[in-house]
Amino acid sequence: MYRNFADPDMYPHTQETEFKCIRWLHDLWNGPKDAEPYGAATIGSSEACMLGGLAHKWNWREARHKAGKDASRPNMVTGGNVQTVAAGRCRTRIIQQGVQPSLHVYYKNTHLKQYHKEGRALRTETTINNTYDFQVGRLLKNLPRLREIGFGANRRVLEVEKVSHDSQVGAKVFEKMQKPLEVEGQHASALRFGDPRVQALLSVLLLFAVQPQGVRNRQLRPLLAQCLGLAQNQITQAMMSYDLRRLRLHGIIERIEATHRYRLTAAGMKTAFLYSRLYLRALRPALSELHAQGQAPHPIQQTLHKLQRQIDSYYADKLAA
Repeated sequence: MYRNFADPDMYPHTQETEFKCIRWLHDLWNGPKDAEPYGAATIGSSEACMLGGLAHKWNWREARHKAGKDASRPNMVTGGNVQTVAAGRCRTRIIQQGVQPSLHVYYKNTHLKQYHKEGRALRTETTINNTYDFQVGRLLKNLPRLREIGFGANRRVLEVEKVSHDSQVGAKVFEKMQKPLEVEGQHASALRFGDPRVQALLSVLLLFAVQPQGVRNRQLRPLLAQCLGLAQNQITQAMMSYDLRRLRLHGIIERIEATHRYRLTAAGMKTAFLYSRLYLRALRPALSELHAQGQAPHPIQQTLHKLQRQIDSYYADKLAA
């Protein structure tokens, strides 16, 4: 799929293409032949592979249980083209009955862990095993700097989790984003909600929300190109600099002092969550359901039709009178 954020009203054929891709992935992952496949449109192929892999793991585990075999050590082989956002790895645990949920994030030799302490409080801790991962020496005098890095990582994770559950943005702030602005003589174009490029920019920035050292121009370009269905060389350094500049002037990101790296501001993180969640989880699915052809009417569509009939009846009565 090289189209993302496609408007189903303008490109109705994309919905059928998505259904075909879902069926292909279902066959690729050896899904049950007698089951109706289901799936979700994603920003890029990485998310699709992740969801497909999780579904495959659940099917594999159920088959192992039915056969009376152990299912505690799944082993999945992938191609060498698997991409990672940053150095390090991330490990998660599936939440199910009898398993205490926890979050583990690894950056080089540093381990951030979040879990429920004795079932009473949420504990977040960062263990720095090699100070040179952050260009800091091992002498005792560097302890304040290491504490700052560790507490900063903890706060960043908690901030992302907090904003992800409460991403409200005021009406005035939202309206301001839809218009160009001038900041100290510098012009910044609007960050319109319906602009696919804006949606892609904010979604990509969220991938780096917890990265302590921020993100660079060159790290964003390939991911932005993937989200927009473009070749990497079609997103130039100048184009990316233009986008970073307008994001900075709108207060979405800030430049880390004495570096060429950027990070999301507190307001920018809220805005990015609101834009991406509202579009991907509410607006796009709702529009697809309202205008779906050849399927049973969705409850939302039935309600809107009923409302339209009531409005038509009201005006008909007024004209008759």
